[in-house]
Amino acid sequence: MAELKRRVGILISGRGSNMAVLLQAARDPDYPASIAVVLSNRPDAAGLDTARAAGIATEVVDHRPYRADRAAHEDQLMARLDAAGVEIVCLAGYMRLLTPHFVGHYAGRLLNIHPSLLPAFPGLDTHTRALTAGTKLHGCTVHLVTEALDAGPILAQAAVPVLPDDSEAVLAARVLAQEHILYPLALRALIDGTAVSPPSGAALLNPLPEPPAASK
Repeated sequence: MAELKRRVGILISGRGSNMAVLLQAARDPDYPASIAVVLSNRPDAAGLDTARAAGIATEVVDHRPYRADRAAHEDQLMARLDAAGVEIVCLAGYMRLLTPHFVGHYAGRLLNIHPSLLPAFPGLDTHTRALTAGTKLHGCTVHLVTEALDAGPILAQAAVPVLPDDSEAVLAARVLAQEHILYPLALRALIDGTAVSPPSGAALLNPLPEPPAASK
């Protein structure tokens, strides 16, 4: 059994399917993380109900009252995360760009999962762009968040083929299945300081042998 689990906060904006797999992973006594709190910038985010049903504390910090004052909104997020004793923050479909103000506060312990094989297709609409480009290999990436968009150190990647008759929805579903495998593995690897070990059926690509250790 893991002697000391690291306390993790998760940020969501919607249904939070990657949040759900992290919650499931954290139920394992041997998993090195516990989910301390789930926060959303949207009061109607469906993932909040999922987290509550799992007995996880939830918080809402609606971004709309803050208008253009991103720093003030992020101050509230940081206050809630720090009050919950969060050591590592995982973005799971959090649909707001974070400023250097927030990223710097959690430098080295802020993770994101992105639906492409970075550095290919940073930003939005990754599946459409992959299809338009005619790429034969697509996938997802877990990386540390830095000030540059989708450009932080890569912890692990998982690949899927792009098939001739793929639609955006079909390709997105294939990638999402790998996201659900990859994110818990990458979080474990960050905490343990070990390489990502692929389970049966996972298509992992050259994960870093020694992901940087998370530090508070």
